[in-house]
Amino acid sequence: MNKKTILVTGGAGYIGSHVCKKLFKNGYNPVTFDNLVYGHKEAVKWGDLFIGDLLNENSLFEAFQKYKPIAVMHFAAFAYVGESVINPSKYYRNNFLGSYNLLEVMRIMNISAIVFSSTCATYGIPKSSVIEENHLQNPINPYGKTKFAVEQMLKDYDKAYGIRNVSLRYFNAAGADPDCETGENHDPETHLIPLALDVAAKKRTEFTIFGNDYDTSDGTCIRDYIHVFDLADAHILALEYLLKGSSSDFFNLGTGNGCSVMEVINSIKRITGKDIPLKFGLRRDGDPPILVSNYNKAKNELNWNPKYTDIDSIIQTAWKWHGSINSKF
Repeated sequence: MNKKTILVTGGAGYIGSHVCKKLFKNGYNPVTFDNLVYGHKEAVKWGDLFIGDLLNENSLFEAFQKYKPIAVMHFAAFAYVGESVINPSKYYRNNFLGSYNLLEVMRIMNISAIVFSSTCATYGIPKSSVIEENHLQNPINPYGKTKFAVEQMLKDYDKAYGIRNVSLRYFNAAGADPDCETGENHDPETHLIPLALDVAAKKRTEFTIFGNDYDTSDGTCIRDYIHVFDLADAHILALEYLLKGSSSDFFNLGTGNGCSVMEVINSIKRITGKDIPLKFGLRRDGDPPILVSNYNKAKNELNWNPKYTDIDSIIQTAWKWHGSINSKF
């Protein structure tokens, strides 16, 4: 097997499939390990698919023995915040116990590098509108808590067993592959941009904005939207950072630019030429007014710079994918 094989857990999902494409184009051999609960078999186009579950150590051992990866990229996780509050057992079992099984197999198989898909949700309610990596981590929901717990476990496995790792804390992933070979296709869908695009495509009748009385320029929440291909680039850089022997670390991934919900809606109107009927609902618990990344650490240490820095360019790729999705899946 190719000496540059990378095992990608959750590679059939939204971000994982984009990373597999980037891995392939950068000379790596991505192997997707996925149970296909939320992933799409059709999204695995760059390397093999191994259907397995992180909760089944035997399937993990089989995949490692068959493909002999030099490193792991770990995306596989349940990621619906509301569901995690209602059913935390599902999240701790899959996200935490599954990650524990993965690290145990890595330890036994002497695989010493892993890039972990983390989240800005580990910070909880921010103390400042622009978040740096040294911000207190105090997650407020089980989803964020499981990601935080895995970050802590990674630190312990590095100290005890030498499994070096990079945790990448995403802000709001958005957009799609400009070639329309893969994109965002969640079921159920909860993200702002694809939901609003559904309204533009007449698949939904209206879009609900939760809260229009925040202390922002237009009263709606401000978030940092990062294109999925920029996230994928960061994963390649993080992998190569580890493969050259660098120490474990963690990085924010965002653009440093905040867009309000209304600014995103107005961008979608511009890009699609469609009207977006709006409905205003109450604020959601735990939604801070402003959530923006400081990504200087990733810029300085990984040499990472996002290319899609304005919301219109992100929306354009999402809309192009949205128009092709029925023929893809």
